[in-house]
Amino acid sequence: MTISFNQATFWKSAAKLSDCPPDIGAEVAFCGRSNAGKSSAINKLTNQSKLARTSKTPGRTQLINFFTLQDDLRLVDLPGFGYARVPTAVKQGWHQQMDTYLRERQSLKGLILLMDIRHPLTEFDETMINWSQTANIPLHILLTKADKLKRGPQQNTLLKVRKSLAEPMTLQVFSATKNIGIDVLQKRLTELLIV
Repeated sequence: MTISFNQATFWKSAAKLSDCPPDIGAEVAFCGRSNAGKSSAINKLTNQSKLARTSKTPGRTQLINFFTLQDDLRLVDLPGFGYARVPTAVKQGWHQQMDTYLRERQSLKGLILLMDIRHPLTEFDETMINWSQTANIPLHILLTKADKLKRGPQQNTLLKVRKSLAEPMTLQVFSATKNIGIDVLQKRLTELLIV
């Protein structure tokens, strides 16, 4: 079975877990710091420039956003953390909601963790890696903004991050701007969604 990513459509946003779609089928969630490029990656993956909202102000994604692919298959854009200028209590609320979603969502088949290739393995990244190991959720890492580095430094960072990871995590370099790694991401998503 192949997935037509370019037929993705926005389904709904959820401010809290009770607003999420029914917990059936399969979904893969995109997570990362506010400036890691989640919305850009989803837009490039689906070949739709405005499917996921991008913003020059990091941290604008404050809801869990669901996108339908086909046959109860979904992509999920989780709130970004790190730069959003919101009260601490609001941030704590997001963290709690996201933690519960990640721990309890039965249809969640994998996580795509986006890291800026120039600043990988931040505290947030390490938290997500540790969580995925604890929850036994497959993790695929996108080293985004790869166009900002030449090929040599790209590969050096890829090797450095790979050495720090446990199996069976997978990773790749990626650039939404220069179309680097789109096919690799589509292949990995297909593996995660069609189990």
